[in-house]
Formats: sequence, C-alpha cells, structure tokens
Amino acid sequence: MASSSTPKYNSNSLESSSSKRTLKDGTNWEQNEEIPRLPGETRVTDKDVIYMCPFNGPVKGRVYITNYRLYLRSVENDPVVILNVPLGVISRIEKMGGASSRGENSYGLDITCKDMRNLRFALKQEGHSRRDIFEVLTKYAFPQSHNLLFFAFANEEKFSENGWMVYNPMSEYRRQGLPNERWRVTFINEHYGLCDTYPSLLVVPYNATDDDLKKVAAFRSRNRIPVLSWIHPETQAVIMRCSQPLVGMSGKRNKDDERYLDIIREANGQISKLTIYDARPNVNAVANKATGGGYEGEDAYPNAELFFLDIHNIHVMRESLKKLKDIVYPNVEESHWLSSLESTHWLEHIKLVLTGAIQVADKVSSGRSSVLVHCSDGWDRTAQLTSLAMLMLDSYYRTIEGFEVLVQKEWISFGHKFASRIGHGDKNHADADRSPIFLQFIDCVWQMSKQFPTAFEFNEQFLITILDHLYSCRFGTFLYNSESLREKEKVTEKTLSLWSLVNSEKSKYTNPFYTKELNRALYPVASMRHLELWVNYYIRWNPRIRQQQPNPVEQRYMELLALRDDYMRRLEELQITNNSKISNSSASSASPSQMMSQVQTHF
Repeated sequence: MASSSTPKYNSNSLESSSSKRTLKDGTNWEQNEEIPRLPGETRVTDKDVIYMCPFNGPVKGRVYITNYRLYLRSVENDPVVILNVPLGVISRIEKMGGASSRGENSYGLDITCKDMRNLRFALKQEGHSRRDIFEVLTKYAFPQSHNLLFFAFANEEKFSENGWMVYNPMSEYRRQGLPNERWRVTFINEHYGLCDTYPSLLVVPYNATDDDLKKVAAFRSRNRIPVLSWIHPETQAVIMRCSQPLVGMSGKRNKDDERYLDIIREANGQISKLTIYDARPNVNAVANKATGGGYEGEDAYPNAELFFLDIHNIHVMRESLKKLKDIVYPNVEESHWLSSLESTHWLEHIKLVLTGAIQVADKVSSGRSSVLVHCSDGWDRTAQLTSLAMLMLDSYYRTIEGFEVLVQKEWISFGHKFASRIGHGDKNHADADRSPIFLQFIDCVWQMSKQFPTAFEFNEQFLITILDHLYSCRFGTFLYNSESLREKEKVTEKTLSLWSLVNSEKSKYTNPFYTKELNRALYPVASMRHLELWVNYYIRWNPRIRQQQPNPVEQRYMELLALRDDYMRRLEELQITNNSKISNSSASSASPSQMMSQVQTHF
C-alpha cells in the first residue's frame, strides 16, 4: 500500500539490528538495501532529486524506481521523509520546465496520482538529467502501453491463504438456496459465446429455455440478458440485473424479451407488476434511443412498472471527483469548505446511489416484489445498485469473506470494466472511459458502516486497502475488464489475489464492535445531513488533517459513542411495533441487553 508523504521516523531503518524486516504491507527490507522490496520486485534506477513537498517545502532526497514502486527517502530531514508509491497509482507523468527555465527548482517532473495526490520532483538542469528517470517511470508505470506485463505477474509473494478460493459461483448460489423449482443454473455462457462480458455460470428462470435466452440476448445491449443476482430467502423475490433494451428511435419490440420479463415476474408467484429500476436520469435514457438503446415502455411491457433513479453517467462522476481532488489536495481551504464541498456534488452523487439501492432493497424485502436493475450496459451503476442492495439485505455480505464474495460476484465476474475505468498500466490519462464508479461503491459502504458500527465485520482499513490495491497492480484481482479476458490471461494461475493478503491477516481488518446477526435488513439514512466526506481516505495525505485525528484513547471513545448510538437506534426499532418492516428486521437482532453488555464490556 502507498505510504503517506508525511514526515515520519522510519522504524525499519538501515541501522536495524536484524538482517531482514517485514513491513506492514508484507514488503521485505534487506539490511543492505536502501528501499523495501517485494519478492519479485527489482530495482531499475535511482537518482538524487528535490521533492517539492506541498506541506514542508523542498526536501532533498534520493528517489528509487523499481518495477513496482517509486520510493523516495530524504537525506537531510529528521525525521525522515518517505514516499512509497506503487507505480500503478500513477495516472500522468509530465515534464516540468525546460533546460533554459529560470528559477530554483523549476525543472523536473510532475506526477498525477489516482489516489488524490500530486507529486513534484525537481532535478538539476544540466545534461538532460530527467530524461532517464522520465523514460523509466513512463515504461514501468504504464506497462500496457509498452508491451510489458503488470507487476502482478512478477509478484512472488507467499501467503497462508489462497484468495482465489474465496469465490465459487456454484457455492454462492447454493448458499442462497439455488437452484430450485423456479430457478435453474445454465452453462450456455460456458465459453462466453452468449455474452463475452458475463460470467460463465448464470442463474435464470426455470421456465426459460436456452433458446429463449439467445433470443433475449439479441435485444439487450452487449447481450447482457436479465439474470439473477440474489433471491430473498423468505419472499423468494429476486434481484435481477441486465443492460438496456435495444428499443432505438423507432421503438422496436421483442416478444421474447417481453415474455422473458413476464416469466421473471411469475417466478416468485407475484401478481403485481415487475418493478424495473433504470439507474439513469429519464432524459439520458431517452437520449440513448438515438444510439439504439432505450428503456422498457408501458406499451411493450404492460406487466412492468419503470422507475428512473437519476444517477448520472461515468463522465459526470469523473468530473465530480476531479473537483473533489482540487479542494482536498494539497490544501484544504477551511473558510469556504462547506460551499467548496457542495460545489463538487460528490456527496450528492453518493446520496443518489444509496437512495436507489435502498429503493431496490425495500421493494424486494418489504414490497415482496422481484426487481430488474439496469443502466445502459449494466456494468457500472447497475453493479453499484445490486451490490449495495444485497449488502443491505444479506448479513453474510457484511462479513469479511462475504464482502469479498460480493465484490468478486457483482463487480469482477459480471464485467465491471476495471481496466477501462481505472486505466491500469495505460498512459492515456485523458481516456473518457475512466471513472470512479467502484470508488463510489466503497464510499457508500463506508457511509453505511458509519451509521451501523456493529453490523460489519470489517473495519475502515479493509476498505482503504481494497482501494489502494484497486490501483497498485500488485494483485490480479482487479486487472482486465471481464472474466473471459482474465481467463485468457490466466490471471488466477499467474497472479495472486488481494484476498490472499487480507485473509492471511484478518485481525488487521476486523471491526472489534462487530455483532454477528442474521437477516437484519439495514436501511441507511441517505440524506445530506447524515452523509459525510470520508476524510481518512480523501484527505489522508495531508499531515495537517492527520494531526487533527484523535489519539488512540480518543478514537476508542468515539467508537464507543457510535456503538451507544447504534444501541439506542436499535432500542427505538424494538419499540416501534406498528411498522412491520422495522420490527421484522429487528426480530433476529442482538437484544438490547446483549448490546448494552457489549458497550459496558468495552468501557
């Protein structure tokens, strides 16, 4: 994981008495080496530079480049200033100034990162001193643009757990009680012939034949047909996911698609209409007709009701994150903080995603109705909505292993375009396909964990670690756009899974206040008054913000206050008997006496 640029004493210094130390991220550091290295990590070059630290001014140091990281160590500061940046985090490398530039420290490199940081290094102007380091950095930070393999394929780390064993689709569907008399498993996509962005194993209505599926695929964008994501254990209502129908400007219809949606509606015996949640704003869905897409109209789908959730597209989200980065790094302007944050619309987008997921979850649980979720192609907003709704309804996904399964299933196997959205190893930083869709999802999970501090087995560090390695390219977990491409590149054979790291040291990622419970639905409050900026992630590189964090005793006290608040909320739930949704979801929760006992134990 990347380390902060904050000045700090280096506890693993070269003067250490041991010959080898293991850092927190698993990195080995030999006594005779200047930098930490992973097994399989090799040094490429090093150079004296001046790090233009935005918080402490110019810092003389030596920068080391390996096939995995950029590592800077100051040479004069006490405490030592350290930068530890996986090359996969780098989005853009620019030359700063020229040979004839005037002014101190005006010649060097400007590096833009994907994790909210910018790094600037000044070099001597004589003899094209930056050329070598620029070429090396460009080559290893963007391996895909230079016909090189990701570092994940060179990584030789060893872990006690095999993270690739975490997710088995058949086991996960069996856990949900599938297949059954109404739903079947189909292998029609075993070789990705039906849909090259879907997984090989799919769950579909029992009464739909494989021939039916082929006909439906022809009428859905990218052949992404409606398939099952989750089934309610009591109501048997399901969450389905797909892409938009290919209606087009002429208003095309497809009898097979219309019949298929009726089969889905009837599969849990419901008489009411099938609920379709289109994640897009209405105007966007209409505009998509011009490019051959569209939505399910009332005339063609009389047994369905359609709701638009007003979640904006990838381009809007990308611009929103850019605005957020501008106000959090390197300086936070406190005098206009609230208005500046509001102008980014970031929390507004988080609110809309959470609100949409709550509607999906509530319709399935309280409304006892099956739902169909889609956006345009069904791999961005669709994944956000289905995975968050499943997290709200199924307590298994709130465990460490369950959350790993959720990410593997709804995001990785169902073809969220990680390579395109993150730009792994690609120098084209201006690519319009890049967008922080998965980051938004993790932010939503963090918002939920803040509101329900005892409901999640994992802690904040677990979520930050996932985001750090979303970019790092140290593991194969988030590489490539689809399951079919990962299979082609033999990712599970040739790389390690991020879950190998996490599951080998679970205690580091475990929430001490976690209370295991079954079938309790979580409905977070998605109003702007209850949402907050995730400071420990977005502003973690600013030492002034970090200094404002409470010490361990204060942190413990705040956690206990949050635990108390959750207890009081649960107590209120138990006292409200006229709301069946709330009373039912509380029935199997830990009792108030158990909760208070836990609080008293920690105090």
